[in-house]
Formats: sequence, C-alpha cells, structure tokens
Amino acid sequence: QVQLVESGGGLVQAGGSLRLSCAVFGNIFSIPTMGWYRQAPGKQRELVASITNGGSTNYADSVKGRFTASRDNAKNLMYLQMNNLKPEDTAVYYCAATIVTKVGGERIWGQGTQVTVSS
Repeated sequence: QVQLVESGGGLVQAGGSLRLSCAVFGNIFSIPTMGWYRQAPGKQRELVASITNGGSTNYADSVKGRFTASRDNAKNLMYLQMNNLKPEDTAVYYCAATIVTKVGGERIWGQGTQVTVSS
C-alpha cells in the first residue's frame, strides 16, 4: 500500500516562512506528477502548486513568487517552500501524487497538515 505523509505545518506570523515536506512510501514504479492543495474553512480545496518528475511546475496565481515546489525523485520527496506568508494562506495543506504501480495508475492523497498564519 502506498502512502503519502506530510510534515512541516505550523503557526507562523505574517511575512514568515514554512517548508512543507511530502514523503511517498510504498512500492511504486514512478510518480509522474505531485502537487500541493489546500483547503480553508468553508472553502473548496484548491491547487497550490504542482510539479512533474521532470521538474516542470505550475502555481496558483495567489502564491506565484512566494511559494516554490521542488522534488527529490531519488528519495520520493516533495517540498513546498512558502515565503512571505499571509493570513489568507491559512489552510490545511494536502499532498497529492499520481503514481504508477504494478497494478496501474492512481491518485493518492496525504492526510493533510495545518498551516496557520497570524496577522
């Protein structure tokens, strides 16, 4: 069974930084795409950033220039460096991955990590 485990959330003041990590555990062939999503109270889950195994990235307009997604393919790790955080960045952040295993491809999700930005 493949699992995603996030870490690195917490409480930070506006203007501060946090780095989230996502580790993939299990027997996999490849991870073509990974992404970070977030969901604030009363709002729909939204894509924050995505990154392919080739390093191509895509960001939500609200985080461009402040957040950076990166991957360590050899270790099956993904990171989200979040700088100049704003109160509106407060949300539960989820790691997601499209994986390929011996039984085929699927989309899996982590359990989420809380990020709270105080003003």
